[in-house]
Amino acid sequence: MKRLFFLLSLLSLAVCPVGARKKALKESKMGGYLMVYHKDCDHSLHMAVSYDGYEWTSLNDDKPIISGDTIAMQHGIRDPHIFRGPDGSFYLAMTDLHIFSQKKFANDPRYSKLSEYRDGEWDRDGKKYGWGNNKGLVLMKSKDLVNWTRTNLDFSKLPAQPEVNWAEVGCVWAPETVYDEESKQLMVHFTMREGVGMNRIFYVYMNDDFTEMVGSPKPLFEAPGRKYNVIDSDILKVGDTYHLFFVSHEHGARPVHATSKAVTGPYVIDALYNDGEPQGHEAPNCWKRIGQNKYVLMFDNYHRHPHNFGFVETEDFRTFTPIGYFDAEGSPMKRNNFSEQKHGAVIWLTKAEVDRLLGK
Repeated sequence: MKRLFFLLSLLSLAVCPVGARKKALKESKMGGYLMVYHKDCDHSLHMAVSYDGYEWTSLNDDKPIISGDTIAMQHGIRDPHIFRGPDGSFYLAMTDLHIFSQKKFANDPRYSKLSEYRDGEWDRDGKKYGWGNNKGLVLMKSKDLVNWTRTNLDFSKLPAQPEVNWAEVGCVWAPETVYDEESKQLMVHFTMREGVGMNRIFYVYMNDDFTEMVGSPKPLFEAPGRKYNVIDSDILKVGDTYHLFFVSHEHGARPVHATSKAVTGPYVIDALYNDGEPQGHEAPNCWKRIGQNKYVLMFDNYHRHPHNFGFVETEDFRTFTPIGYFDAEGSPMKRNNFSEQKHGAVIWLTKAEVDRLLGK
């Protein structure tokens, strides 16, 4: 695996040296939020900020903050997730994947560039590796959300394990980063399937620089008996409990809730979980409102046209109250200058950090 560097179209890039760990900022010091997402029209990284968690403003007037064709093997990224580590650094993890081929979209100027990248509908044989097949992830690290380092991971180059033959990996999707407090390591979990088999969740530890895997990927969660697909994992620790949200398209294409006392499991499915959303939805991301005992479950409602996010709130992870969609009548969730965002993730920022990003 090779560390690469690139120039952002909006923000200048410099190598971030690995410095001494600093004490994580307390919740009382936080004064805003950062959301990352991608858009189908450009397969690139976008960002939006909010002071109150309700009204959001896209940075760079909803143009890409980082262009996917500059950082990914497939010339596009999807499913971005951002995490603030205990060292105060920011960690981005993204799917290395472009889902549109020149075969279907050659006449659309938004996608015609793909004719330069591949000849078929997918990067590899669709019959052998399935829909949206890919082999890798894009990982990035920053201390200030301005200067970034980048690493590209290719899982197909890993040696075979008893759990999976990585040379035949069919997909590596929707990565997220958490911190394992017991092992004191960064941990990336992601959707994986071998060939066209069932999707399940794997995890792997990363070094502090976020440039190399430590050890081999291991299974984190799968359907009982591997009878159905499990995708889009999201993990949040509340008290001494880890809450895992994932999606099963065989169960109405909606998030499922599970819990564990350890970040690596085992996770027990909450059979009573219901977020009240009648339409199929995916990409769950759960985040806490600053200074409140309220947790927001945000999800990608891909059945709505145009594309939108839905939101529910909970205080106890038993009852989930819908609060609507972005810009919907009666919903407190508002967008100022963006639309059709997909697969988002939210973290806390200080007010000064929000001010600085808006100033850029």
